[in-house]
Amino acid sequence: MLYSEFTELYDKLALTTKKLEKVDIIAAFLPKLKGSEELIYLLRGRVFPDYDIRELGISTKLVIRSLSVASGYSISDVSSKFKSIGDLGDVAVDLLKKKKQNSLFSKRLTAQHIIDSLRKVSETSGDGAVDKKVAIISELLIESNSREACYVVRTLLSDLRIGVADAVLLSSINKAFFNKIEMLDKIERAYDLVNDFAQILKLSIAGENAFEHISLTPGRPLNVMLATKVSSIDEAFEVCGRPAAFEHKYDGFRAIISSDGKKIKVFTRRLEDVTNQFPDVVEVVSKHIKAKNFILDAEAVGFDAKKNKYLPFEAISQRIKRKYDIHELASKMPVELKIFDVLYLNGENKLDIPFLKRRKLIERIVENVPWKISNSTQIVTDSNKEVEKFYKDALKIGEEGIMIKNLNSSYISGRYVGNMAKLKPNNADLDLVIVGAEYGTGKRAGGLTSFIVACKSEDRFVEVGKVSSGLKEKESEGTTYQEIDSLLKPLVISEDDSSVKVKPKIVVSVNYQNIQPSPTYSSGFALRFPRITHYRPERGIHDIATLEDIKKEVSKSFRRLNKKGL
Repeated sequence: MLYSEFTELYDKLALTTKKLEKVDIIAAFLPKLKGSEELIYLLRGRVFPDYDIRELGISTKLVIRSLSVASGYSISDVSSKFKSIGDLGDVAVDLLKKKKQNSLFSKRLTAQHIIDSLRKVSETSGDGAVDKKVAIISELLIESNSREACYVVRTLLSDLRIGVADAVLLSSINKAFFNKIEMLDKIERAYDLVNDFAQILKLSIAGENAFEHISLTPGRPLNVMLATKVSSIDEAFEVCGRPAAFEHKYDGFRAIISSDGKKIKVFTRRLEDVTNQFPDVVEVVSKHIKAKNFILDAEAVGFDAKKNKYLPFEAISQRIKRKYDIHELASKMPVELKIFDVLYLNGENKLDIPFLKRRKLIERIVENVPWKISNSTQIVTDSNKEVEKFYKDALKIGEEGIMIKNLNSSYISGRYVGNMAKLKPNNADLDLVIVGAEYGTGKRAGGLTSFIVACKSEDRFVEVGKVSSGLKEKESEGTTYQEIDSLLKPLVISEDDSSVKVKPKIVVSVNYQNIQPSPTYSSGFALRFPRITHYRPERGIHDIATLEDIKKEVSKSFRRLNKKGL
């Protein structure tokens, strides 16, 4: 398939903001991909399936250099145009539309060639890697016509600007091959298990029966089940039923522990493989999980080995990011693994059996060893009084709060379905993604210090405020301004003299006093007195709060004020 067919599709999608229109446009296109299903990745601006954590990792500087080589303009000229236009895709159109060689090569540029070339960029490393990447990218740009070059650049920067979220693509697959509400649910559940749009497309082409044989694959990451927030014990019972299971909520990071019988792997909730960063976890699991193969849902919690005291997430967050001195860091910052669910065991899916039975399975296969590995602390009750004591005891020993689980529920990965809830004493916090920033002044001049944060609204990210406080000056105190600045700089997609827009990748936990309506931000709401409490390297954009979450929090605030007569 020619890449020009994709660019025509991109242009159509960019012209509408209506979800149903996008679904119709993509549904008409998808049957063309039969036999070349992996080309569907291009509709999400990717060249790998979602379970594959490899990224292109291309900075704006490298794209500017590649555009300079392809167009013949100097780097300073390209940079100047970028500052005035604000989008490197449009810069590519402007610089390359007059290049004669574009018309010679554009008919030969296929979508498969785009995928193969960009995968080659991703895999290029070592001495001279930057020059090799520039050579591959500039060659692609020369072979492209100006419109194709625009989308090559936007794909490189993970910023297609066509508004195709996962939900839109899944709905499009359903519309193209089934057009049935009940099939959309099957498609969504299958995607949450395999995290691969190409596989979902192949199943859809094969027909409805193909979805009956979908299975978890040990050794591959998957989306975890998500918990809704509740503000009281009564609300917890309303959401999860009475009686319910109550467990400690640990201040660590969510970990999927997966074994195919040969290798044990550790994944974060953002599907990142952190096996190499946690050799201690692999060793403990290999010794104390009595099963042939399995997929377990767990929390890795840091602790002080001298005082036998749990530590907050910040204490172990750097272990997730560390690529060197792994064993030294593991001895300094040990973790205990708290197992709380099983999804796959000894060759069989366990997703659809009731939670209470899944709990009995983990009690059978987990050999509890203090400060190494254990099942999550749990009670099952219908008594508010018992829960109140359990909750207070959890807080007393430093836990974040409690989790609440429906006893008869199945495991629904990737969704907030009301089968699981969380209760914390301070619910005024949200996981949000940074989408922009402003340059600092004074001692922070030249660095990014004020951060625009956003929540999800279907296929968009909508702003909910600007955060300028909460980060630290010294690394020993927690996440610093310098660390966030260094993470954001390679993600810049447009800039002016005082601010930048960045790819939505860096997730932070933000505490706030309250939320109020505001015309200033695209969500229609603003956080009052926000401050960043944590950088969450283990969480992805699928984990951040939605606009519906924001509206619910506002509604709860109004109800509380009304009760007080204010």
